[in-house]
Amino acid sequence: MTVNLEVDEGVGTIRLDRPPMNALDIATQDRLREVAEEASRRDDVRAVVIWGGEKVFAAGADIKEMQAMDYEAMAVRGRALQDSFTAVARIPKPVVAAVTGYALGGGCELALCADIRIAAEDAKLGQPEILLGLIPGAGGTQRLSRLVGPSKAKDLIFTGRMVKADEALTIGLVDKVVPAEQVYAEARAWAERLARGPALALRAAKEAVDGGLETDLETGLAIERTLFAGLFATEDRTTGMRSFVEEGPGKAKFR
Repeated sequence: MTVNLEVDEGVGTIRLDRPPMNALDIATQDRLREVAEEASRRDDVRAVVIWGGEKVFAAGADIKEMQAMDYEAMAVRGRALQDSFTAVARIPKPVVAAVTGYALGGGCELALCADIRIAAEDAKLGQPEILLGLIPGAGGTQRLSRLVGPSKAKDLIFTGRMVKADEALTIGLVDKVVPAEQVYAEARAWAERLARGPALALRAAKEAVDGGLETDLETGLAIERTLFAGLFATEDRTTGMRSFVEEGPGKAKFR
């Protein structure tokens, strides 16, 4: 399999495994969707790490495969391509991308689907599709601009240039930069911490933020209000408030 889900102590690692560069061909895209949907369903997965291995995250689409496709073929395939990445973005649990080596084109777009991104010091990210006479087609024009703002997104998309980890951190494309050998450990530590948290509250928080970004402030506040009230029906809310009153903050043990 080119994409696998490994689960340990509440953390599901979505592992890309298509050497040497984890090129995202059609079969890998479809498998990515399947694995993301599995991670969404499984109760034993409380948080997710997306990981391409020690050397590379994902260097983009399979260009040779794409070269053989015409307009009609891509008009049919385009929705499935986006759906594969959207399945990752819609995992209703905290998701962190552990970025090593290259995250280019589809690789960068996959990292954008995570809630946060931890990158190696020598990582390089970018959307080089313009150099092929194309634009990003797996969500890059939309998710990148929402993350770093339209001006910085246009700079990266218009020029197709790669950015090193330090610049990616400065513009908000990644959230933390660590030595390459520590990337997965850092990402897993973040995931493990949240895997011990209140699952329904974390799910609601993600839904409120993501849903609110897609609409106006008034509608976003209504989304927040509804989700906030709904959590008062959960066992986790009871556990968290009782622990706070009896033991102080940060000591609750959620099921």
